[in-house]
Amino acid sequence: MNYFIYVLYSKSADKTYVGFTNDLNRRLKEHNKGQNYFTKRYIPWEIIYTEQYISKGEARSRERYLKSASGRRLVLKRLFNS
Repeated sequence: MNYFIYVLYSKSADKTYVGFTNDLNRRLKEHNKGQNYFTKRYIPWEIIYTEQYISKGEARSRERYLKSASGRRLVLKRLFNS
């Protein structure tokens, strides 16, 4: 089974969100239906970046890094040239 790290972007709120899943389409629908506490406030979301992993552990580790302060800086720098 493949696992994905994804970065969502809410244009209306200028916010990003990092998560991981084994089904990108399902997960995006859940975020846009308001089924996540944080993301329901900033609907609509779009996927702006993904990474694919074979191991759930690797995906979780990468997600934790991207949610850290240095990971957030990396996301902003790579995706928004900030």
